Amino acid sequence: MTTLPVPGRVWFVKKTLLINPVNNSLASVKSILDRDELRIFTATTAEEALRIHHEELVNLLITELDLPDMGGDVLCSRIRQEQALSKISVIIVCNDTPEEIKRAESCGANARLLKPVKPEQLTDCVGKLLPVPTRKDCRVLVRARVYGAHGSTTLFCTALNISISGLLIEAEGLLAVGDRISCMFFLPDARQITAVGEVVRAVRMTQIMHQYGISFISLDPQCQLDIESFVAANAPLA
Repeated sequence: MTTLPVPGRVWFVKKTLLINPVNNSLASVKSILDRDELRIFTATTAEEALRIHHEELVNLLITELDLPDMGGDVLCSRIRQEQALSKISVIIVCNDTPEEIKRAESCGANARLLKPVKPEQLTDCVGKLLPVPTRKDCRVLVRARVYGAHGSTTLFCTALNISISGLLIEAEGLLAVGDRISCMFFLPDARQITAVGEVVRAVRMTQIMHQYGISFISLDPQCQLDIESFVAANAPLA
C-alpha cells in the first residue's frame, strides 16, 4: 500500500505482520486495521513470517498461537533471541484455556487476545503497542435501504470509516456481497449525504454483528466534496 503525503501533515507509517489471517479468529483483523498509517503484510507460516520480518523489520506481529509449522509462542521466543529482530511488539491470539493462556504469556509476547477477537479489544491493544496518531471518532449513523437477492429491507447501521470511494459499516442485519444499498446520512456541518453503493466485503464480527465494505456506485459532486472535507478534518495529525 502506498501512502501519499498530504501537505501540512506528517504520516507515521508502521508495519504490521499478520500470520494465518485466513483463520476465522483473524479474518476481520485486516479490515479493522485498514488505516493509512499502517502497512499490512500477511504470512501463512511462521517461517514465512520470519523471512518477511528479516526483510521489512516490522513494528507489530499478530499471530495465532497454533501455526502449521511451529507455535506462535515458539516463534515469539525465537524473535526475542535475535537482537536484530527483537524490537517488535507481539500479540498472540489463543483459546481461553489455562494451557494456551500460559503459553501465550510466557514467551515474551507483549499481549494476548482471546478468541474470538473483539474489534474494540484489538484496536485498543494496537493503539497501546504502536505509536500511531489516534484518529478522531468518525462514527456516523446511516439509514440504508438494501436491495438483495432475498428482497429489500431497511436497516440502521453505523459507519466506521468514510471516504469518497465508500463506507465501512457495522450492522446486525445480514447482507451479501453484491447487494445494492441506498445510503442516507448526515455529516457534521454538512447537508444530507445520499449515495448508492454495492456490498463488496462481508465479515462476521460476533454472533450478531457484522462489518460490510460498501463501494459507492453513485455519488454526486457536492456530496463528494462534503465527504472529502469531513475526512480531512478527522484525519490523524502529527
